[in-house]
Amino acid sequence: MAEVTEEQVLEALRVVEDPDLHRDIVTLGFVKNVRICGGNVAFTVELTTPACPVKELLKVDAERAIYAIAGVENVTVEMTAQVRGRDNKKEDLAPQVRHIIAVASGKGGVGKSTVAVNIAAALAQTGAKVGLLDADIYGPSLPMMLGVNSRPLMKETPTGPKLVPILAHGILLMSLGFLLDPEKAVVWRGPMVAGAVRQLLGDVMWGEQDYLIVDLPPGTGDAPLTLAQQAPLTGVVVVMTPQLLAQEIAKKSVLMFQMLSQNSENDIPILGVVENMSGGPFGSGGGEESAERIGVPFLGRVPLDGMVCKSGDTGYPVVLAEPDSEAARAFRSIAASLAARVSVLQYEREHSEPPLEEVLTV
Repeated sequence: MAEVTEEQVLEALRVVEDPDLHRDIVTLGFVKNVRICGGNVAFTVELTTPACPVKELLKVDAERAIYAIAGVENVTVEMTAQVRGRDNKKEDLAPQVRHIIAVASGKGGVGKSTVAVNIAAALAQTGAKVGLLDADIYGPSLPMMLGVNSRPLMKETPTGPKLVPILAHGILLMSLGFLLDPEKAVVWRGPMVAGAVRQLLGDVMWGEQDYLIVDLPPGTGDAPLTLAQQAPLTGVVVVMTPQLLAQEIAKKSVLMFQMLSQNSENDIPILGVVENMSGGPFGSGGGEESAERIGVPFLGRVPLDGMVCKSGDTGYPVVLAEPDSEAARAFRSIAASLAARVSVLQYEREHSEPPLEEVLTV
C-alpha cells in the first residue's frame, strides 16, 4: 500500500470550507504542521478567532475528509486560533491591540454596558485575550459590574508612566471610575472628555490583546467622536431595545459613524446591531427590523431577564453566573457572530486591492 503524502492531505482538505470567509481552509492558510507516520495523519487547523462558532464542525469535516484517503487509519486534528490584527500606524494609541470594538447606543437605559461586559466575558471564555475599556465618562459602571473596587497601579515604561489595567474574570479592565471620587459628579466640558478618552487608550498598559471592547457613553457626543477620530476602530456594535422610539434614536449612532467614515481616512463599519431586553412589555424583533432597514448586520437578541441585571449588581456577568441561561447563550452567540464578522472584515482588508495612488508610489 502506497504511503499517504502531504499533497494528498492538503488536496483532501480543500473540500472543507470556512462558511464565513467562503474559502477552503487550505487556500486560507489554516492548515499547518502536517505530520504523517504510516496510516496516522496529524495536523493543526489555525482559525482566525478562538470564538469561531463553527469550530467543531470544521474539525469534524476535516477528519472526515482525511479518513476518505486510502491507507489512513487514524486522524488527529488540533484546533487553534490566531487573531489577525489591523495594520498599526505610528500614532496608534494601542499598537498591540489587534481589534478595537466600540459598543454604542443612541440613548441611555438600553443595557449597553451590560452587553459590552457580557460580550467581553464571552470572548474571554473562548481563550481570546480581551480588554474592556469603560469610556462612559459620565457614568462609569463597569467596575461594579465586574466586582472590582481596587485602584490600578502605575508602572514606569520606556515611554513614561502608564496605568496597569485590573484583571477581572479573565478580562483586563480600565475605567475612569477607578480614578474619580465616587461621591462626586463628573462635570466636564468637551475637551476634558476627549482628553480622558485619549488617555484611557494611550496611557494604559493594554499589552497584546485580541479584542479591546470599548463601552461608549450613549449618544453622539465628544467621547464617541474622539474615539472614532483618534483610535483605529475595527468597527462598532450598536445596542437598542425593540421599541420604535429606541430604534429611531439608535439609528442616529449608526449615521454618526457612517458620516465619520466618509469624512476621515478610517473606515468605521457597523459590525452589527444587538437587540437587548427582547420580549415582555418591550416587544421583540424591532432590532432586527431596524438592522435590515439601515442595511447593517443583526448579531442577535438578548431576552428580558431579571438575572441579567442581578448578575451585574453582584459583579458576575450572566455568562459566568448563569452560563446555561437563555440570556447567557444569547450573549455567547452574539460574541461568536461578532468575532466572525471581525474575521471577515480583516480578511477583506488583507485581500483588497490597494488604492491606485499607493500602487503608483511603490
